[in-house]
Amino acid sequence: MITQRLTAQDIQEAAEILKRGGLLGIPTETVYGLGASGLDPEAVAHIFAAKGRPQDNPLILHVPSADWLERYCEDIPDAAYALAERFWPGPMTMILRRKPIVPDAVTAGLDTVGMRCPDHGVTRAIIAAAGVPVAAPSGNTSGRPSPTSAADMLEDMDGKIDGIVDGGPCTVGVESTIIDLTLTPPRLLRPGGVTLEQLRDALGEVDVDQAVTRLMGKDEHPRAPGMKYRHYAPEAPVTVVKGPADKTAAYIRDHLGPKSGVICFDEFAGDFSGYPVETMGPAADKEEQARRVFDALRYFDSTDVEEIWSQCPDDGGIGLAVSNRLNKAAGFHIVDLNENS
Repeated sequence: MITQRLTAQDIQEAAEILKRGGLLGIPTETVYGLGASGLDPEAVAHIFAAKGRPQDNPLILHVPSADWLERYCEDIPDAAYALAERFWPGPMTMILRRKPIVPDAVTAGLDTVGMRCPDHGVTRAIIAAAGVPVAAPSGNTSGRPSPTSAADMLEDMDGKIDGIVDGGPCTVGVESTIIDLTLTPPRLLRPGGVTLEQLRDALGEVDVDQAVTRLMGKDEHPRAPGMKYRHYAPEAPVTVVKGPADKTAAYIRDHLGPKSGVICFDEFAGDFSGYPVETMGPAADKEEQARRVFDALRYFDSTDVEEIWSQCPDDGGIGLAVSNRLNKAAGFHIVDLNENS
């Protein structure tokens, strides 16, 4: 375990783990990642083994600056540099055409690769010191809620990896936005900290992939991480209830069973007396909900609940990312009260 008080020697030690093909937990502003050299197919294979991750689920390459894009990508559109100037370092991943130097193990055999520059100075320094891009999915066992602290990651990865860099709690709390720039118009593949509204302001027309709002079929091939499989899920099944906050709280209250748990907005916590409750922030504060949603989902694995009910924000701003994570945790088992109003 590498502690939060990082020195130049710590950064070099972390870089050496990557250079020799090891696995390293790295902090970012979104969630903690499980990193390995993105140019080393054997090291990348160890990521999949440690997580229990399906082999057709591609990874993202993390770089310290946009200057590295030409090393690993070709046919780079002007839009990529415009987005990098506006949102990097930050919670946005761009899908671009890859060069042959990028292994199939990273891209799941696709001719594209996801590129991201994380907004965490320590991690960018480690990548620069290693001199290789870092392939890194979220640092959790595949399917579980993503880790937003070093302690969360240690819970899942203790004994499976070479070290964890403790860079403090994540400030965004949900994984990066993924935008596919190989398509016209560009397509949002995963919502995150850079919102759909911000992307449209920067690019104009942006499509939204169907996988944002539904489960992919078993024969569909994901173009980016987090698209195909049930993700972010606690052990107990989750039901998401969408609609006005007061109505969703009332609906959940009317449908609670003896072994139910509840994820709710702060102001409704008192409505569920006698039940295990985790709050995820005020109904109006979607940024706080993003920071806390994975902690709320993880909480219930330490309880004996047999089902979880969750309120859900609307899809405006980063609410789309929070809603997407909750829906995936629920396997898209959703009660939409908006449809009945």
